This record gives sequence, C-alpha cells and structure tokens, in this order.
Amino acid sequence: MVNVSRVVKYREPGKRQKVEKPKLVEVDGVEEWEVEKILNKRKIWEVEKYLVYWNSFMAENNTWEKEEDLENVRELVDEFKGRISAEVR
Repeated sequence: MVNVSRVVKYREPGKRQKVEKPKLVEVDGVEEWEVEKILNKRKIWEVEKYLVYWNSFMAENNTWEKEEDLENVRELVDEFKGRISAEVR
C-alpha cells in the first residue's frame, strides 16, 4: 500500500542519466528476456493470456503473453494458477 501523496507521474530518464538495458538469458540456444513474475490472467476470444512482469524492466513494460509462449517459465505459470485458486476458495 502506498499513500497517494507518494505517487508521481513517470518521467523518462534525462540525457545524462545512465540507464542499463536488461540482459538477455540464453534458453536452449535462444536469447530471451527473463520473466520475474506472472501478475494476472485474462481470456479474450477463447485465448488465455498472462500479464508478465519482466525482470529488470519497469512496470510500463509488462505485456500480455499467451500461455504457449511461456513454456520456459511453466513453474511461474503454475505458481500463479495455484495462488489464484487459493484466493477463490
């Protein structure tokens, strides 16, 4: 929880500020970005998608990804499903 007085609009880094780009992780010979956490799930037109929080990225870069595109992080998807089913009970 955050007090609303602490919320400020995001500003791009200035020209002189050093911004490190996230590092790629190699999985089966293919470079990929690392998933830190699955945040949410939605179903549109019978397609389930998961909201992905990418490691070393800011929240503005979260993306909705199909479950089949998250096979390399199956344990994170299963963990999310477990949390959701526990919350529903």
